[in-house]
Amino acid sequence: MIRKKGSLILFGALLFVTWNAILVLLLWSRPPSSSQQSDGTREKAEEPTDGLMKDLFGILDTFANELDKQRKILLQIQTYQSVWVPANNDRAKVDVPRQPVIPILVIACNRVTVKRCLDKLLQLRPSAELYPIIVSQDCGHAETAAVISSYGDQVTHLKQPDLSDIAVRQEHKKFQGYYKISRHYHWALNQVFKTLSHTSVIVVEDDLEVAPDFFEYFRALLPLLQSDPTLWCVSAWNDNGRGGFVDPAKTDLLYRTDFFPGLGWMLLKELWEELEPKWPAAFWDDWMRQPEQRRDRACVRPEISRTLTFGRQGVSLGQFFDKYLRDIKLNTEFVPFTKMDLNYLKEEKYKEIFQKEVYSAPLVKYEEVKQGQLKGSGPVRLEYSSKDSFKMLAKNLGIMDDLKSGVPRAGYRGVVSFFYRGRRIYLAPPPGWTRWVPDQR
Repeated sequence: MIRKKGSLILFGALLFVTWNAILVLLLWSRPPSSSQQSDGTREKAEEPTDGLMKDLFGILDTFANELDKQRKILLQIQTYQSVWVPANNDRAKVDVPRQPVIPILVIACNRVTVKRCLDKLLQLRPSAELYPIIVSQDCGHAETAAVISSYGDQVTHLKQPDLSDIAVRQEHKKFQGYYKISRHYHWALNQVFKTLSHTSVIVVEDDLEVAPDFFEYFRALLPLLQSDPTLWCVSAWNDNGRGGFVDPAKTDLLYRTDFFPGLGWMLLKELWEELEPKWPAAFWDDWMRQPEQRRDRACVRPEISRTLTFGRQGVSLGQFFDKYLRDIKLNTEFVPFTKMDLNYLKEEKYKEIFQKEVYSAPLVKYEEVKQGQLKGSGPVRLEYSSKDSFKMLAKNLGIMDDLKSGVPRAGYRGVVSFFYRGRRIYLAPPPGWTRWVPDQR
């Protein structure tokens, strides 16, 4: 099946190229028209006119551009095939993937715009066998169900059976939606890991669009997540990933972060077996950020996000969307992460390199950063001394200023790395800092 699909794509591309070549040859060799066959004009008609030559050269230019485009497409196909076609040529084993299967779980409810999410996933997915798409729908919204069903066997459509209201305290009535979301996540993840017996999953929501290397990114980081017990997730999201706050040249830059980012994230079955028995009734993402769940484990996140949210309306009523989320920069390049050595992200090596980079950077003042008075071109360090001073500096510089369970968004060991006016800034606590005490609830 996989080899047949690849062969069809190659055949189609070659057919297109061949057709264009034949077309050009026919145009080049076409005989003069009958009006040009008289004895008096025969000699002149044998030479192409300037207009005809111009047309022919225009066609040749177009043909050359199409050839170049097809060459790039064929190279991209070849790259993808190296991932999802088995290394040996045994035809009997061609349909058996050599790589682990990583399903994509799409959490849906009542947004018909789930079509945008699914279209992009299907467009960029290199292999249906390695990346089955499972759409779990809550809410019972008929129009959304019809959109999902229209994809047929391209996706697996699950419907959360319990649509009842949840009994909550009177003061939490307005948060009913958050309780239903948590219930849905619990049910959907159980379906993936217990019913369908997968060993890992990438969770996205119905309002996310993915980058060209979304699948490549998670494929490359799965072995690291499996082998490093100090990691508990891989996320496609940078909370401070708006244009102007990320380095556009660093498309391959990855970080460890103590903050659980969500918004396109991968977890293993072992983690779900740990979390499932104590899964919360509501606010599951903030619950994940509590020390009791995180247990000093980190996630991997990118400099430039591999997901983009387009869903302003939801249970949060657009909270943060206009100010922070709308302008998140989505990566547009394909980075071959599976070809890279990502072992630098293992804890001991990463901690040493990162802290050396941060605390060897020159210490600067807020006014110098804000007013563009920094000298040189390398990274600099801006120091904060308390949670309040962090919030003040972050807010004034335009990055996310909240902390969850004492951890700043996108932070690692208290350090938040971001771009500002073309310069790398490390907003960092003093050397030797350990952690902030989480706020008591």
